[in-house]
Amino acid sequence: MNTLRNKVQLIGNLGNDPEIINLESGKMLAKFSIATNESYKNAEGEKITDTQWHNVVAWGKTAEIIEKYVTKGKEVAIEGKLTSRSYDDKDGQKRYVTEIVCNELLMLGK
Repeated sequence: MNTLRNKVQLIGNLGNDPEIINLESGKMLAKFSIATNESYKNAEGEKITDTQWHNVVAWGKTAEIIEKYVTKGKEVAIEGKLTSRSYDDKDGQKRYVTEIVCNELLMLGK
């Protein structure tokens, strides 16, 4: 069991164009969200689609590829790890964020 690790694989569509941030250090950061859909039938036999939104960040070369080729609505497959962090908002409230740090990206569809 010691070979298990923090790994996430998702296929979904971008909800908006990625936000690209160039940091003072010279590093590039891409932030975006993807939607995954799951369909099932309820007790009455009706088809129900459940959409989940996932926050994704990518760094370096992966961010550069995202900046050039990935836009709202595109279908992508990503692989990365789950991370959680917290911060204090402008009102002093502690906020928690869970996001996927993408280390591999595959563009799907047309």
